[in-house]
Amino acid sequence: MNVPNILTIIRFLVVPVFCYFMIIEDYHVSVALYVFAGITDILDGQIARRYNLVTSFGKLADPVADKSMQISALVLLTLKNKIPPVFLIIVIAKELFMIAGSLILYKKANYVVSANWYGKMSTVIFFIAIILTLFDIPYNNIFVLVAVLANLFSFLMYTMEYRKIKQPIE
Repeated sequence: MNVPNILTIIRFLVVPVFCYFMIIEDYHVSVALYVFAGITDILDGQIARRYNLVTSFGKLADPVADKSMQISALVLLTLKNKIPPVFLIIVIAKELFMIAGSLILYKKANYVVSANWYGKMSTVIFFIAIILTLFDIPYNNIFVLVAVLANLFSFLMYTMEYRKIKQPIE
């Protein structure tokens, strides 16, 4: 077990703690935990690449940890009526399609899908939108809408990449 993978596991452990503080509406602690998770995400990626510690576990677990935190936040924000349910539905649908495509590529070609700039961009925009929503910044749903649109853009880009990779496999 290396440092980047330990950071990813820590991020998984932060999710239920984050959810607890969201449920009791202690948004300052929620934001602190969300920022902590974001920092560990950045650190694990930088350390893994810099010291050649990239592993298959990390490639698979890192995005799952990120999405666990992001979707948990979106579910709780939806349940608290801070964002429209349609935003959550779009993000969950996109993630389910991404998981299905990734599993197909992994099963057929032992190919692990890595994050690209558009996926990272979408994650950063969502990160900011969720924090703004937690702090009840006016017009925060505009930021969430931009995040959803960035999410759909990344889905389109991954879909185009998926088709290029899948064609030689068939």
